Amino acid sequence: MKTTIEIPEPLYKKVKIEAIERGTTLKTVVLSALEDHFRSSVQTNVTFQSFHQRRSLTPDFQNLNGKNLFSKGTDSTEIISKERDLR
Repeated sequence: MKTTIEIPEPLYKKVKIEAIERGTTLKTVVLSALEDHFRSSVQTNVTFQSFHQRRSLTPDFQNLNGKNLFSKGTDSTEIISKERDLR
């Protein structure tokens, strides 16, 4: 398949020099770079983390969490009363 893309001149020169040094064509260098990019993307996706693994806590929640307000077996009234005691 054929396509046309615009490559900024400084990048074009770097790629063209790379092709000459390798003794190959510009097309081969570009295709190789694209293949490498997508090969590394596939490897990155293997270590995919779910939203819950990637999420971050808000600063307010981090402060409360650092005060051990949330533990297994506590009900909401205990948490509210502990939070009031800390204020």
